[in-house]
Amino acid sequence: MPEILKVNNLSKSFGKVRAVHDLSFKVDQGEILGIIGPNGAGKTTLFNLISGEIKPDAGEVIFNGKDVAITQTFKKCRMGIARTYQIPRPFLNMTILENLLVGSIYGAGKSYKESKKQCVRILEKTGLSAKSGALVGTLPLLDRKRLELAKALATNPVLLLVDEVAGGLTEGEVEEFLRIIHGVRKEGVTVLWVEHIVMAMTKGPDRLLVMNFGRRLFVGRPDEAFNSPDVQKIYLGDED
Repeated sequence: MPEILKVNNLSKSFGKVRAVHDLSFKVDQGEILGIIGPNGAGKTTLFNLISGEIKPDAGEVIFNGKDVAITQTFKKCRMGIARTYQIPRPFLNMTILENLLVGSIYGAGKSYKESKKQCVRILEKTGLSAKSGALVGTLPLLDRKRLELAKALATNPVLLLVDEVAGGLTEGEVEEFLRIIHGVRKEGVTVLWVEHIVMAMTKGPDRLLVMNFGRRLFVGRPDEAFNSPDVQKIYLGDED
């Protein structure tokens, strides 16, 4: 498969703290790449760099053959890069459907008619159809997580950055999100998924990128990653 994203020697510091340091990896079209690492490893900073919320100090973010490292966020959205947030950020005084319409009309640039059809399909895909008219402020955590994913999908992405969508969910709810993510991939969307829930990372991604102190520690299949002595060391510490 052709590569859709290539990160070359990417670095970002905040004062004396190197959040991302000389990081390089690639993602093939249609792949699900999981990103794991301890707190402070640089995972969210990496997402912010790819999505355009912050600019790198050095390095490249090559998306579909073009360096977009300093491209503005809204332009990246129109190019097909979308993301979710660990803490959902819906429009609380709007309905679920209205939240999706904002993403489709203003994010993807579609007409209202096109957006309405697309959003109805996304509501079905994410299990929100029955609540499409509900005000978001009344929703429980699971539905807010579903909505966060649905909003990103409404922008019509080809590259979707998923930030800890499984946090706080039950095992059955995590399984449901796994099915949704795999369904999204079947429709041709490439997924980068940051997550702390081990079950999600063993069953969801094709490969894992393990980060530590802003650096790439390991890239490979999930079973290889969790059996790696280096990966076990950063999570469990030395045997002594």
